[in-house]
Amino acid sequence: MKVEIAEYNPDWPAIFAREKADLLRALRLDGVCIEHFGSTSVIGLAAKPVIDVIVGLPDFALADGFVPNIEALGYDYIAKYNAVMPFRRFFQKRPDGIATHNLHMVETGCEFWERHLLFRDYLRSHPETAMGYAAHKKELALREWQDVNDYANAKTEFIQAIDAQAKVWKDLQHYIQ
Repeated sequence: MKVEIAEYNPDWPAIFAREKADLLRALRLDGVCIEHFGSTSVIGLAAKPVIDVIVGLPDFALADGFVPNIEALGYDYIAKYNAVMPFRRFFQKRPDGIATHNLHMVETGCEFWERHLLFRDYLRSHPETAMGYAAHKKELALREWQDVNDYANAKTEFIQAIDAQAKVWKDLQHYIQ
């Protein structure tokens, strides 16, 4: 299978904003945080055309109670990942069988939350790194993959290098302030 990498779409932030508004109405919870992350959240970055949403709950014990609310918005709950990542609930929106949104529900401030938002913020602040990441993804997208997870795994080393740079950058930001 081929992985589609699209050039940046300036509509992606607005698509996320509409989804966030729907989620806030569906969840009705004080302290919930909803963020756009992943490549579609970085202006100018080529990406799979799937909006990544992270929902941060003040207490993860509430997560399972919100599954029906999120499903009511057209998301499929993918429970098979719970065994691998018990701290996360994963959903995918697939109108007409094509993925448009991935939603990750975690506790605000957990390692998953922090790492993914730091990665996003680093790429937003370092366009040269973002463009290198885009080039890497486009190169990988030229290959045939057995599964989309194989493509994701092929990005791991590159992402880990950016994660390391982002941690240093974050530490420097705290030091400067």
